Amino acid sequence: MPSSTRLPRNPVDAEDVRDRVNAALGAFMAEQTALLSGVSGQLGPVADALRDFLLDGGKRLRPAFCYWGWRAAGGAADEPGVERAAAALELLQASALVHDDLMDRSDTRRGLPAVHRRFENLHRASGWRGDREQYGASAAVLLGDLLLIWCDELFHRSGLPAAAVSAAKPAFDLMRTEVMLGQYLDVLEPVAGDSADAGALDRARTVLHYKSAKYTIERPLQVGALLAGAGPGLVDALGSFGLPLGEAFQLRDDLLGVFGDPAVTGKPAGDDLREGKRTLLVAHAMRGLSAADAHRLDVRLGAPDLTPDEIADLGALITRSGAPAAVEARIDALLAESLAALAAAPLADEAAREALGELAGAATVRAY
Repeated sequence: MPSSTRLPRNPVDAEDVRDRVNAALGAFMAEQTALLSGVSGQLGPVADALRDFLLDGGKRLRPAFCYWGWRAAGGAADEPGVERAAAALELLQASALVHDDLMDRSDTRRGLPAVHRRFENLHRASGWRGDREQYGASAAVLLGDLLLIWCDELFHRSGLPAAAVSAAKPAFDLMRTEVMLGQYLDVLEPVAGDSADAGALDRARTVLHYKSAKYTIERPLQVGALLAGAGPGLVDALGSFGLPLGEAFQLRDDLLGVFGDPAVTGKPAGDDLREGKRTLLVAHAMRGLSAADAHRLDVRLGAPDLTPDEIADLGALITRSGAPAAVEARIDALLAESLAALAAAPLADEAAREALGELAGAATVRAY
């Protein structure tokens, strides 16, 4: 399926996966809200922020891949335990986004104030003492950590047999470690990396693999399959499908981060440029520009005072470099590789093969 195809429906909604995951998250948050209320009435804003962040939006791609990994290994379609286990991945994603927005100094997420900005605004509106930015940052660190704790809790309390949870736990833990290491390398590159050197593309691809590709698709698929008792052959086959698809997904996200419509992305136009993300798109652009233009891109990338005109200018530089076309071609090649692996994979349920093919299209669709 070409990356430019627009799908008639969102495949995450197949078999009500999104609704079932949302229901599991809603029930879990109701329990945790009661816990927070019992600790202190002052935790009301914390409960509200976490509930809003978890339940008002989100693609639910990771839970969907986890669910269909379960089905690919022969798991029952109506097992509520897998819905809760898959929902735990959304808590992990929420934790990563809260921290990511703080590190990137992002103002918005899904069209609403980022969590650290939300608590800055609470500080301001309440007329409290001290530094409101520090308060907002402290709140975001703590809330992100709380979500990380809760993701482990929900995974363990999924209701699936202890042996199934134990079989999937190493992949679940590896996924969490990988995304943190990828996040660190992403933070490191703007301050220590040289975008013009020969290793820039390899470093960008390493960040892409560990911060996004494995974490978004490969590991959720494998976690779901292991919960259903999958053997090594199927786990490896799902990896062969998931890793190239995860890379294609992140490359699409990189394009959206520069050229995306805020109405679609929920983030300001050119936000990746303002945040200074050294993506594979940027690495390709640096190689395709003249020395003078590459220097101009390098110097202004990540400047917090970038104006809308400068963002448009940097976007034009990236386009002129040929990098977007190269990335589009890479997305198409990765999608073809992924779908070929899916066709050859020894899945236990053909419905899973069809659903995963549709999810592959949704993960790589052009939306800018």
